[in-house]
Amino acid sequence: MKAATYTRETIREIGMFDRNFPTFTVGDTIAVSQRIKEGDKERLQVFEGDVIAIKHGDSISSTFTIRKIGAHSIPVERIFPLFSPMIDSIKFIRKGKVRRAKLYYIRGRVGKAARVEERIMTKSEREALSGKASATENK
Repeated sequence: MKAATYTRETIREIGMFDRNFPTFTVGDTIAVSQRIKEGDKERLQVFEGDVIAIKHGDSISSTFTIRKIGAHSIPVERIFPLFSPMIDSIKFIRKGKVRRAKLYYIRGRVGKAARVEERIMTKSEREALSGKASATENK
């Protein structure tokens, strides 16, 4: 059966539930902890980078793309499904100052030009973000 025939309510009945991840947007730097299975062992691997795209909004099939510069200045991009059971946690690192919904133009840039400028958050924004994080930790 195709996944497109499932509604949001049907998928939640099957076993999907809201993930209590911090809210992030395009341009933000986040760290995604993903479960990796190797044989009979399981470990967590962290992938930290800038969010360059979020697709499909808040739907069950929503995905986000993260880009980081790896070893020897090689760029690495990964696409993560937001509701994947393989994602253990998402940690918000910093807010980005961008004016676009998709940052695909960064792919053609090198060095400092490929960086996303940090947006300084106000005290109330930091308190709201930390309050939301502590509320999810208490559950």
